[in-house]
Amino acid sequence: MAVAAIFGALLSNKIREANLTKRIGDLQSYKSLAAYSLGDVRDIKSQEEKEVRDFYKSLYNEDAEYNGKYKDYTEIPDFEEAMDMIAAKYQDQLDEIQAWEDSLNAEITVSSAELEELKAYDESYKGWVTSNIQNDYNFGQG
Repeated sequence: MAVAAIFGALLSNKIREANLTKRIGDLQSYKSLAAYSLGDVRDIKSQEEKEVRDFYKSLYNEDAEYNGKYKDYTEIPDFEEAMDMIAAKYQDQLDEIQAWEDSLNAEITVSSAELEELKAYDESYKGWVTSNIQNDYNFGQG
């Protein structure tokens, strides 16, 4: 009966290990999606910033008033405001995706630790069973 209980515990651990392994794989897939999304939002933000820079560069180069009044296009007062608006527009999205990625990393860490713990239990059970079988076999030899 004790052997059946041990094998039941080992089987239960194996099922849990399989579920954890699948969970970790799923979380890593979501993490890849989060990283892709983060990169995508950064690319869109960067493109909008480039368009603003190009606009103010052309304004600076084509208008003698700006050219004489400012050292370069970044000193035009509306330039900083336009760049700040773009940063504010995307900051919430970037923060949300980064928080999601951090959350996924934490879940992966917890699940990996639990998986390693289950594997250690399995090794302990297997060692105990092997030792007991060896002791039972040797008992009859002496």
